[in-house]
Amino acid sequence: MSTNLSITYAGPWDLEMVDMPIPKREFKGKILEHAVIVKVIATNICGSDQHIYRGRFDVPAGTVLGHEITGEIIEIGRDVLHLAVGDIVSVPFNVSCGRCRSCKTQHPEVCETVNDQAPVGAYGFDLGGWQGGQSQYCLVPYADFALLKFPDRDQALERMLDLAFLSDILPTGYHGCVSAKVKPGSTVYIAGAGPVGRAAAMSARLLGAACVIVGDQNKERLDVLKKAGYETIDLSTSGSLKDKIEAILGVPHVDCGVDAVGYEAHGHGENANKEMPETALNDVMDVTRAGGSIGIPGIYVGSDPGSDLVRAKNGTLDLILGQAWVKSLTLTTGMAPVMNYSYDLMQAILWNRIDVQSVMNIAVVPIQGGVDAYKSFSDGSSKKFVINPNGYLKNS
Repeated sequence: MSTNLSITYAGPWDLEMVDMPIPKREFKGKILEHAVIVKVIATNICGSDQHIYRGRFDVPAGTVLGHEITGEIIEIGRDVLHLAVGDIVSVPFNVSCGRCRSCKTQHPEVCETVNDQAPVGAYGFDLGGWQGGQSQYCLVPYADFALLKFPDRDQALERMLDLAFLSDILPTGYHGCVSAKVKPGSTVYIAGAGPVGRAAAMSARLLGAACVIVGDQNKERLDVLKKAGYETIDLSTSGSLKDKIEAILGVPHVDCGVDAVGYEAHGHGENANKEMPETALNDVMDVTRAGGSIGIPGIYVGSDPGSDLVRAKNGTLDLILGQAWVKSLTLTTGMAPVMNYSYDLMQAILWNRIDVQSVMNIAVVPIQGGVDAYKSFSDGSSKKFVINPNGYLKNS
């Protein structure tokens, strides 16, 4: 019988299933009285996890992966005052203390205390040493500040395949749209039809956008969006992006742009299979109208050890920044401050104002199938893989 089955990183393209001890409320030799232990209900595979899997983001061997975590509290520290054993909670991927200047000014994504190397902490990355949640049990610090408690246990379990996305991709896509100033009547171009791009499309619709256009080279992912009523552009075909947008809107530009791809972007047409890491961001800058805004939830890093391009290895891209400057574009970068949005998005889900499953193409897998799911996702599957470590979910 397993103790704590966990998906761990062994090296590029190499993951291992390891049975580990159930974590304690300890970190770097200190007892964390502000922490809880959660029994994981759902933990999703994210595109950010794929960067690690492919060797494009360094983490130490043996790291438990995963930062999209929803679970049931089974143990609480002495200083946890507003949560209880048995609560069902969403864990934001940002590890944040709630006490530093950044957290107090609604920027938990750049917490100053949870990582000695940089002002950012996250589960399952090398960002402070916090182990991930693709496991049966997980340590969560600063629980009173960080966790979103679902108001009704039975309702939460019934709606888990919607609520599981509050830990990252739905707030991330929403943040991209808020940063791009999407509003009623806006026209929006979203680069990328992966899970974050699809979450951004849902978010743009929730915010009242008149037309939402998503571009990608992956026909299977575009088909998922097309069936849900979104406009799509196949970037594997020849022709300029501006012309393709004009064919939809009558003008070659949009009000708002969202880059949901990041630094492993590919080119267009004959270059669709060629990695060109600046493509998505240059595209979004090119097609956003003068005076418009761009949200950049797609990840860009200081170094990319797996790139074949010398400049990209050092985190340097060939951006056409002049076009952004001339057009007075506003660009917002960085990780999403998940807890700034998660309560409102929970309410939108529970009151059926947003249909998560219409575009997520969810596949629930047992934790023993997690390694194979990583490969399928990396190969371009349109599915959003939700790992079911403890058997809570119905259709695994």
